[in-house]
Amino acid sequence: MIKVAPSILSADFADMNAALKKMEVSGADYIHCDVMDGVFVPNITFGQIMVKALREKTSLPLDVHLMIIQPERFTDEFIEAGADLLVVHAEASMHLCRTLQTIKARGVKAGVALNPHTPLEVLEYVYDYLDLVLLMSVNPGFGGQQFIPSSLEKAARLRESIVKRGLDIDIEMDGGLSAGNAKAAIDAGVTILVAGSAIFGAPDPAGVIARMKNPK
Repeated sequence: MIKVAPSILSADFADMNAALKKMEVSGADYIHCDVMDGVFVPNITFGQIMVKALREKTSLPLDVHLMIIQPERFTDEFIEAGADLLVVHAEASMHLCRTLQTIKARGVKAGVALNPHTPLEVLEYVYDYLDLVLLMSVNPGFGGQQFIPSSLEKAARLRESIVKRGLDIDIEMDGGLSAGNAKAAIDAGVTILVAGSAIFGAPDPAGVIARMKNPK
């Protein structure tokens, strides 16, 4: 089943409650929360307090994507804030295996994110601790960027590796996705599509989400 995770970063921060309610009735499967520290990526967004506030306002699972250095410092805090799925960057964690073990020990799904230039080989010894791999299809840090086509080949190779190992791991893709290129991502093996401006900037978010889940 294909799932869609609207990125709350593209919502109206002055009326977040309304944005959440709209996503609940529009067919969203997750709320994607991009946490940026201004160091790992050149932007600052929000932290644990915002995640906690979102948790209190929606029943949708929170897909929390930590774009921060040394994410292991804050995994417990984001779990306590209400993260249902916690994703850390392979490039940002010095002890990736331990970080994933810590997340899963708390009963939360664990994911690893890879920047466009990061090879799949970094996952070689952590597959058994993964519920999800997030492939960035733009360089992280800002919304509204153009999709990087080579991400599709990367997703296909990742899906092949997962199937070969007999594992049940979702592939999530984030960056430049829309109803127009969702089919290409799904055909490559992606199971969770993240989109921000393509959903929140549309007059009919439900229609966009429906077309992303069932592209022609």
